[in-house]
Amino acid sequence: MTRCAIYSRVSTTRQEAENQLVQLREFALTMGWELVLEYVDQITGKHSDRPEFRRMFRDASQRRFDVLLFWSLDRLSREGALETLQHLNRLTGYGVRWRSLTEQYLDSTGIFRDAVISILAVVAKQERVRLSERTRAGLERARREGKSLGRPKIAVDAARIREMRAKGLSWGSISRATGVARATCQKAIKAFSD
Repeated sequence: MTRCAIYSRVSTTRQEAENQLVQLREFALTMGWELVLEYVDQITGKHSDRPEFRRMFRDASQRRFDVLLFWSLDRLSREGALETLQHLNRLTGYGVRWRSLTEQYLDSTGIFRDAVISILAVVAKQERVRLSERTRAGLERARREGKSLGRPKIAVDAARIREMRAKGLSWGSISRATGVARATCQKAIKAFSD
């Protein structure tokens, strides 16, 4: 018998979670699956550090269930297409199938599993391209407005660093005293000596 786990996530009330759970349980029963575990997070889905979400993946890695049933993809994750695809691939890598109750096409238990993964991969790729384009556009706008980009410039006083080093101070001490990274201090001394 197929062992089924349910994942439910809500941002608001416990009643909303219970509404999801009732329908998820009924669906598992109609599929003839044995319901073995339930995971419920009452937290935003924008991050993967949700307690029950982490527990669900730990149990999946230990093959405590065969299929994960969730209400909809946005109940599983709202991290974006790429991260969501990675979560689904992670489940698949553990040998765990997955299915969305309300989105019948999101089903790795059926014959269209490979097609679904391919479509999600294309969506994730497009999301990465759009994010990159928005980032470049934002940087270009900032440059046009005369804003300085990148880390602020730090004045490196190589002579002072050399004096401190000559007094026997460690690189860590010099770094803390000057506010300059250890590697930068070391490079400054080398450049000063050359």
